[in-house]
Amino acid sequence: MKKERIAAFIAAASTVLSLGVPCAAEADVKVAIAAPVTGPNASFGVQFREGAEAAAAAINQNGGLLGQKVSLVFEDDASDPKQGVSVANRIAADGIQFVIGHFNSGVSIPASNVYQDNGILEISPSSTAPVYTDRGMWNTFRVCGRDDKLGLVTADYILHHFQGKPIALVDDKTPPGAGLVAVVKGALAKAGVKPVTEQSINVGEKDFSALVTRLKALNVGVVVFGGVHTEGGLIARQMKEQGLNAKMIGPDGFATSEFPAIAGDAANGVLFTFGQNPVALPAATEAVKNLRAQKIEPDGYVLYVYAAMQVLAQGINQAKSTDPQKVAAVLQSGKVFQTVLGARSFDKKGDIQQNDFTTFVWQGNKYVAAQ
Repeated sequence: MKKERIAAFIAAASTVLSLGVPCAAEADVKVAIAAPVTGPNASFGVQFREGAEAAAAAINQNGGLLGQKVSLVFEDDASDPKQGVSVANRIAADGIQFVIGHFNSGVSIPASNVYQDNGILEISPSSTAPVYTDRGMWNTFRVCGRDDKLGLVTADYILHHFQGKPIALVDDKTPPGAGLVAVVKGALAKAGVKPVTEQSINVGEKDFSALVTRLKALNVGVVVFGGVHTEGGLIARQMKEQGLNAKMIGPDGFATSEFPAIAGDAANGVLFTFGQNPVALPAATEAVKNLRAQKIEPDGYVLYVYAAMQVLAQGINQAKSTDPQKVAAVLQSGKVFQTVLGARSFDKKGDIQQNDFTTFVWQGNKYVAAQ
């Protein structure tokens, strides 16, 4: 099923999909969905497609954007910064003025420079690196939280549940991965806790036996990982295979069914910090019902993408304009937007003013709120 979902997204990439009308009209408001269609993070790209299509259908059924239909253009950035910039340039060349994406902070950051230069507004459902919105740009927004806040929640959980256990910090050298670990390290230091080791791995690496051997020799009890499921799942599996009985806690990059698929039984008990689970929220009831009717489980970032589309639609309709700068001014005004994630409002930088991070634990093939 996962392969079929990814294949469907690959088929949709770089095509225009108009929801609610037989074909895309010139008057449609085009929105680019920029995400990894291929590569190691393609499962998140599937979540982007599913959330965007469901939201666009609902928006069009409710009158569209200033009476116009929204049509989606899917672009594959493969989680690669260089390809992300190429995608951004193609979006600009096509005259598209709004982007929902990218998945990775490392892609959103360079792509947003292209968008700013071409008057394009970007709303990311998942780019958590603080620098994404800290550069004083008018066009960058996100409906998720920031790594500095995520890191504080992670550190707080460790301090309250793993007192006295030797802690290892491991990152994948990416801006969000290293940034998260740096925040956790700082928060632990304020509490007088020092990790026993700090390690880095490379994205794409497969063999972590040397890393696990070092952690085992230090009798590590907690492994904080800054990275995503591709490497995190392998580390968890190899920890179990080598008999390292340590608790692993990761970031939002573990919020995909691909994590237990990679980690196997070692996924059980693995913790990660993520935004509140919106599936149970009253605001998400109708969207969840419609998605499940299509046999789509709204896990991970599906509803975050849906919310980003809702924010964009409300911003355009309230601005009474499809001018991205006018829409950005509405978003930065402090107004509250109703989404499947609940209320969302933004500060002048484009960050949400709500803090909804919590800690989850994998139990089999699903994750639940950790106690």
